[in-house]
Amino acid sequence: MPFLPNKKEMKKLYFILMMDFPVQDRVFPAGTLTAIAEPDYLKEIEGDPLPGRKLKFRLVDAEVSLELEASILQPLSEEQAGLLQAVSPSAKRLHLYLEKEALRAALQLCLNDPVTVEYDSEALPGIVRYIGSIVDNHVLSATFFGIELQVDANVDGLNNGSFGEKRYFQCKENRGIFVPFNKVKLRWSSADIGQTALTGSTNPTDAERCCPVVPGDHVVIYMEEEIKEGTVVGISDGGSTVLVNFTLDPSKGDGKITTQKIPLESIIKREMLQPPRNIQRCVSRESQLAVDGAETGQSPKNQALVNGGSPPRHYLGVKSTVQINMDNGPPVTGVIQWMGQLPGLSGQRAGIELDVDKGLTDGTWRGRRYFDCAPNRGLFAHLASCQPDARFQSLAITREDCQDPDRTAGSRESCVVSEVVPPPRNEDAVRILQGRMRGIQGHCNSCYMDSALFSLFSCTMVLDSMLYKTTFHHNAHIQQILREEIVNPLRRDGFVDCKKVMNLRQELTQGGFCAGFTTEEKDPEEFLNVIMQQVLGLEPLLKLKSQGLKDQECYCHQIFIDEDDELLVPTVQQLVEHSFHCSHLKLTEVPSCFIIQMPRFGKSYKMFEKIIPSLELDITDLLSDSPRECCLCGDLATQECEECFRDKLFSKTGLKQYCDMCWHQVHAHVSRRRHKATPLQCPAEYEWSRRTQVPRERMQLFAVLCIETSHYVSFIKYGPEDDHWMFFDSMADRHGGESGYNIPTVTACPEVGLYVNTPPAQLAKQSPRDMAGVAKRQFCDAYMYLYQNPRMAVYK
Repeated sequence: MPFLPNKKEMKKLYFILMMDFPVQDRVFPAGTLTAIAEPDYLKEIEGDPLPGRKLKFRLVDAEVSLELEASILQPLSEEQAGLLQAVSPSAKRLHLYLEKEALRAALQLCLNDPVTVEYDSEALPGIVRYIGSIVDNHVLSATFFGIELQVDANVDGLNNGSFGEKRYFQCKENRGIFVPFNKVKLRWSSADIGQTALTGSTNPTDAERCCPVVPGDHVVIYMEEEIKEGTVVGISDGGSTVLVNFTLDPSKGDGKITTQKIPLESIIKREMLQPPRNIQRCVSRESQLAVDGAETGQSPKNQALVNGGSPPRHYLGVKSTVQINMDNGPPVTGVIQWMGQLPGLSGQRAGIELDVDKGLTDGTWRGRRYFDCAPNRGLFAHLASCQPDARFQSLAITREDCQDPDRTAGSRESCVVSEVVPPPRNEDAVRILQGRMRGIQGHCNSCYMDSALFSLFSCTMVLDSMLYKTTFHHNAHIQQILREEIVNPLRRDGFVDCKKVMNLRQELTQGGFCAGFTTEEKDPEEFLNVIMQQVLGLEPLLKLKSQGLKDQECYCHQIFIDEDDELLVPTVQQLVEHSFHCSHLKLTEVPSCFIIQMPRFGKSYKMFEKIIPSLELDITDLLSDSPRECCLCGDLATQECEECFRDKLFSKTGLKQYCDMCWHQVHAHVSRRRHKATPLQCPAEYEWSRRTQVPRERMQLFAVLCIETSHYVSFIKYGPEDDHWMFFDSMADRHGGESGYNIPTVTACPEVGLYVNTPPAQLAKQSPRDMAGVAKRQFCDAYMYLYQNPRMAVYK
């Protein structure tokens, strides 16, 4: 077991703070870890706890105890808390907790696992040698990973397995490093998979897993469609992989000695090969392996002659649908959820989630979990025993498809996926979504729906309640189409064919929600209002109040502002503030998702030539009955002045509210003496404690919908960095004429991050035609901005 229980006299329960918590002049940020003794916790919550009841928690990072409401905390296991404690700052810790995937993967890591370490802008291969604490903390000790690097690296902080005066594992000098879990990623070596698939060798030793060859070894490699033999003369660091200096044997070539650098994953020891007649070439396509009649021992050419034509060459990989012959009954079908080698067993194995209860496991093998499924639905089988599911033979991916992804795209159909699929993030999002025939395929004026669905669900789960909430019984099938035919396949496979979207459009039309969904061009907000309100009965995302009017509820906010000659290149922050000011609006609660329509008149006229996206939207001053700080001194504000908002002396960003002292000083000027104050309501606890620092409520931009003339496209932010942007067009290209099909395309567009950080004055002078890549479309054609609050998404 990689984690050992912390032997304490009294067991502790751990929690993570989900929102900033101010105490007098200090703010404890979201992501802070807290602890409480289990007996104390159980004693306090006996019976029905009163709403708002506070318990005393100990902060892990400080010698401080605070009384906190359970509603602003989320529970953690001791293992999760130990991993998160090693990460700083608190904002990063909270982000990793909300993302879940990296934390889940880290809990599965064991000693001697091959990993990649992200450190000092480098990706270094290594082996896990230690998992545990290196710094004592009597409340909670942080869990670090001790890694033995497999290459010489020129980075700071390397050691020999020691930290302080204690040695935690043995390795060479400057080959050891201790890192938190978010810097470690399991490295499934394609060399291990390739050796096993090609040779049927037994489980490799630990040394072989991390670096299976040394100088002097005789090895083979596939080069130019044939096997070539040679000798290893050296090993070097290739960044994210290990490079092997490989010298071709003169007797096997043209008599000359040539040396090349080959990735370690492509090298196979000669003695590990079986006779050449049994070797089947492996082609890598996102960790997929070829099954080309490996049991027959015939070459593909000879097999083609036997079959009277070209043999079908189907590729099996994770998420492939397969069938297996069990006992004497009909074949059992399922989906491959894992591929690799199991300890103590020879041969390549596939972990399969069966469609029926004929399995032997729930995805675990000898106490270690390899994938998740229901009890008696999991089975580990020889890869050679798996055959493509006959029901989907026409949809199988072939070698020709790999070389030309558009070759069969017209008839290609995406799968129906019933299991829960989280949205991909960071490099996983790029791997799954980027490329041609990726995203949602457009068809018959569907771009408004394609771009909206891709923006809402591809890389975020803020509106996943739409997929799983209890809805009207007669509309449950529409929700199922949205979930299993569009969102889950998009997140898992990166592609949704146009037929699936047409299914949704037909159901919306037949249900009488709106005419013309199958043929006519619509607006994204029209579709979102129908699907959220009429079909799914989703609670409105925005709750607003206006002076003298009834409280309002809506799903998106349309920007309406008065003309302002000085507002030439506004930010989204400025537009939202001006819109709320002009309409006398306030938010009555923090939304989990904030959808904002830009000021346009029809699809052609734009009020602004460019709009600068605000990566963070500060809504603190847009909230009703919420503490606000004085815009001058930062003290607790007591009154707001709407007329000062347009005073040219002040900045164009930010509503204007003041404490009593600053109000009198600002309005002593003759030009502002007639301004009228609007008293601000302040929560009682702030008045009692006389707190002065106000926590800020900020939302994160996750997508932008754009329109140029009558075609909608979208940008999505798939990671935390400013340049983590991808551009989606459901009709980027087309194959054939009227009887052809559209080719959806997702491309990386890091150039957007460059312009986001450009000063507004400089950006105003920038000619749109000179802007790099597709950035012009986001800045000049923005139609709708989508913001999320990950903390609120936990509750709503």
